[in-house]
Amino acid sequence: MSFWDGLWRGRSADFESGSAASNSIELTKRHPTVSLTKQGAATGNLRINLSWRMRTSDIGGGERGSFLQNPFKMFKPDVVQAHTQSMVNVDLDLGCMYELTDGTKGVVQPLGSFFGELNSPPYIKLSGDDRFGSGSGETIYVNLDHRESIKRLLVFVYIYDQTPAFDRTHANVTLYPSNGPRIEIGLDERAPQARSCAVITMENVKGEFIVHREVKFVYGFQAELDRLYGWGLQWGRGYKSKADR
Repeated sequence: MSFWDGLWRGRSADFESGSAASNSIELTKRHPTVSLTKQGAATGNLRINLSWRMRTSDIGGGERGSFLQNPFKMFKPDVVQAHTQSMVNVDLDLGCMYELTDGTKGVVQPLGSFFGELNSPPYIKLSGDDRFGSGSGETIYVNLDHRESIKRLLVFVYIYDQTPAFDRTHANVTLYPSNGPRIEIGLDERAPQARSCAVITMENVKGEFIVHREVKFVYGFQAELDRLYGWGLQWGRGYKSKADR
């Protein structure tokens, strides 16, 4: 979130949102929950996007001084888009643990090439693996036309085979429902040693599909998130295929 967003962001009784023009809901510690059902957005394909940029202090070397000392610096962007490995050596991946109503459990993620299926179980599909935080980022689709088959989801982000660097990235997960405002979750909390982050849970509660902000950083990988949320999957060391790297 930029300096200007912080100045002008409005608030409501149920959630924090952007301006009317931005048509977005921001899930925060204070307002962590939104119902897709009540928003009229629990149908069609829900698009979940991960994007990230590097902080300028990490690329340019050192924090900029106060804009009171140099007022023109406040107009420079806080972050720089990371496109090439020469600029940054961080690979954030988007994943989703799922539990279906028939008891089936599993994971959709780039690691191990578990890309899922959209029109058959688990009704979750990963579109690809973005290595350098490009504008398009990584995207998972959830087919909410089969929401009665989905019990719960855990959307998470992890750092693949690199030095922990959540404190050096400006990461954002955005949900784009088929109807209604987009839902934004920022991962701006500093957790320099963390390798994984539980971003949101989505649960089918008596037919109502509810999104809850988590943003819990852990020092391990998927197995630690599994234990934290009681998924009960078996985990082993995995690798990306050459096509995904």
